[in-house]
Amino acid sequence: MTPRTVQAIRHIGFEDLGSFADPLRAAGYDIEYIDVAERDPAGLDPLAADLLVVLGGPIGVYDHDGYPVVTDEIDLLRARLAADLPTLGLCLGAQLMAAALGARVYRGPAKEIGWSALDLSDAAATGPLGVLREVPVLHWHGDTFELPDGATVLASTPLCANQAFSRGPNVLGLQFHPEVQGARFEHWLLGHASELATAGIDPGPLRRDAQRYASDLEQAGAALLSDWLSRLRR
Repeated sequence: MTPRTVQAIRHIGFEDLGSFADPLRAAGYDIEYIDVAERDPAGLDPLAADLLVVLGGPIGVYDHDGYPVVTDEIDLLRARLAADLPTLGLCLGAQLMAAALGARVYRGPAKEIGWSALDLSDAAATGPLGVLREVPVLHWHGDTFELPDGATVLASTPLCANQAFSRGPNVLGLQFHPEVQGARFEHWLLGHASELATAGIDPGPLRRDAQRYASDLEQAGAALLSDWLSRLRR
């Protein structure tokens, strides 16, 4: 059987596929990382990969003047989403997908950084996100977005109305981080040390919460992805 291909657009080294990598391989996908600091996404064929995953990162959709890669990624996603090909966005990736679908992306009322459970919508209860009920997930964002036209909201928190959306079976945007791995969480704390200090957030409670919650999230996140992959329409 010919392996399926997944291209994972990566903005910063430690924000990778994490716990999503093993279920992707188990489902027969060969993983190719596209590190945008080294490889221009404008050169990618938006229709080539069986699955495109756009990962998180410390820039914003409105940072296109300072980081032209933002415009390139939105153009890539616009073409791919128009073809309704399997596409998954995590945090920044979900924001870029929302922008490509014509929705407004903007700064939220406050940074949402920490571990807490989601409020799942009725639409999410019987879908892949159902495994996250009462499971604390990692939130790490300052921006948010309006729900794109034709999309269904799947999850929210008191601070962020649109934590997850889908558009049919092939398009899924997740504002939170279900892919984070506890064994690698210190990379997040060190890599985002300046952001935490600027926001006045103590890394100690984040570290302790990761020790409490990361293992359950790894299992639930892997189950979420496996379920979503099984529902894709190709």
